Amino acid sequence: MGRLPVIAVTSGEPAGIGPELCLRLTGAVAPDFAAQALFFADIDLLRTRARQLKLECRLRIWEAGMPPESGALDVLHLPLAKVSHPGQLDPANARYVLQLLDRALDGCRGGEFAAMVTAPVHKGIINDAGVAFTGHTEYLAEKTATRQVVMMLAGGGLRVALATTHLALRDVPAAITQVSLEQTLRILHADMGRKYGINAPRILVAGLNPHAGENGYLGREEIEIISPVLNRLRAEGMTLIGPLPADTMFTPPLLAQGDCVLAMYHDQGLTALKYASFGQGINVTLGLPIIRTSVDHGTAVEIAGAGMADPGSLFAAVGQAIEMVRRSP
Repeated sequence: MGRLPVIAVTSGEPAGIGPELCLRLTGAVAPDFAAQALFFADIDLLRTRARQLKLECRLRIWEAGMPPESGALDVLHLPLAKVSHPGQLDPANARYVLQLLDRALDGCRGGEFAAMVTAPVHKGIINDAGVAFTGHTEYLAEKTATRQVVMMLAGGGLRVALATTHLALRDVPAAITQVSLEQTLRILHADMGRKYGINAPRILVAGLNPHAGENGYLGREEIEIISPVLNRLRAEGMTLIGPLPADTMFTPPLLAQGDCVLAMYHDQGLTALKYASFGQGINVTLGLPIIRTSVDHGTAVEIAGAGMADPGSLFAAVGQAIEMVRRSP
C-alpha cells in the first residue's frame, strides 16, 4: 500500500469552535477517510482545549513522512501569538490564523499536501488587527494569483455556486457583468467535471431580480447581462437552464433538472442550502490550482469550549476533499 494522501486541516480562529472540531476527528482519519489528516494549530492550544472538554486525545507533533497512527492526531505546530481562551477573541492572534492558511497553502502548492480543509475564521477580528480580509475564498485567490474563483456550497442534495460572494446587497448588480458571469460559468462547468466527475453538468441559473425580471418590468439584468451569456455558452454545448426566478428555483421539480445551481448573490442561494444541510454542508472553492474545502458555518464563539459544537460539517469537508483527490489526475 502506498503512502496515504495528506490532507491539511487548518484549525481556524483559536477562540472559536475550530480547535475542538479538529479534536473530534481523532481516530476517524486513516481507516475511515483513507487519508492522513494533518491539523495545523498550536499543539498546546489543542491540549488545553482537550482537557477543558474532557476529551481523550493523543496528539503528535508531525514530521514529514510520518505515517498515520490509529488513535493519534497529528499536528503541524504553529505557535499562538497570545494564549487563547474559548469565546474571547483577540486581534493579537489574527496573524496566527493567517499563518495557518499560508503554511497549508504553500504545502498544497508544493505537493507536500494533497488538499486543504479549513475550519472557520473570524473575519471581523482579522480586520480589527489591521489586515483587510473578506473571507477564505478571496484570500486564497489573491495568494495564488487566481484572477477569479467561484464559491460553492454543497449539502442536503444541493450544490449551489455564487456569481458574487461577500458583497453588500447594493453592490451586487454592478458586480455582475457579462465577462464575470461567463468566467464564473466556465469555472463551474470545468470543476464539476474535475471535482465531481460530472463532465456535462446541467446548471440551473438564477435571475437577479424578483421573477427573473418579469420581462424587464422588474429589472433588465436578465435581458442585458444574464441571457446573452447563457446563449453564447449554450452555443458551445453547455447545458444552462435559466435565468430562473429564485423564489421557485429550489423546488423539487426544478432541482431535478440540474446538477448544480448558480445563484447571483450570497443569500439568494445559501438560505435554501443551509436550511437543507446546516451542520453537514461544506464549502468548496472552485477555480483554484489546489483542492480546498471548508465547513459551512462560522466560529460560533458563543459556544466555544462548551462541548456543544457539531463536527459533522468538518467530517464532510475532509471526506469531500479526499474524494476530490481521488478524482484528480
